[in-house]
Amino acid sequence: MRQELTRLGVEELKTAEAVDTAFADAEDASMLLVINSVCGCAAANARPAVAMAKQADVPQPDRHVTVFAGQDLEATERAREYLAGIPPSSPFIALLNEGDPVFVLERRHIEGRSASAIASDLVQAYQSLADGTAADDGAPARPDAAQEPESDNGLPSTFRSIM
Repeated sequence: MRQELTRLGVEELKTAEAVDTAFADAEDASMLLVINSVCGCAAANARPAVAMAKQADVPQPDRHVTVFAGQDLEATERAREYLAGIPPSSPFIALLNEGDPVFVLERRHIEGRSASAIASDLVQAYQSLADGTAADDGAPARPDAAQEPESDNGLPSTFRSIM
């Protein structure tokens, strides 16, 4: 579960001090933070989405980092301290610019959606950051699930059942 991200070059932060260093280094840069977990939506949706977005032909964040919820407790807690006002969830993905979150995917934006839909959200966020159109009003953008087309059964078309 850890290696799914680290083999992509995502840097694993296992201590609160490592998180502090990463956030300090990102004050003049962009950074993708992934709060990894053992749940099925991290395995089927979040981690594969990060891999797909990392391969996309768009400007990438300067740094990709991850903490593991439920295992690296102090590192995860410290990362969440940098995300004041954003409810804790895992899995969780945040794109930060100069230390501030400009785009977030909470568990509710990940669970029940396909990895490709989530990767598309990330790619759009990367492109918005590169274009200078990323949220700058202090509130990070989030996907708007209400705008997703629905299937015949009332679920978003990106819903993927494990059954």
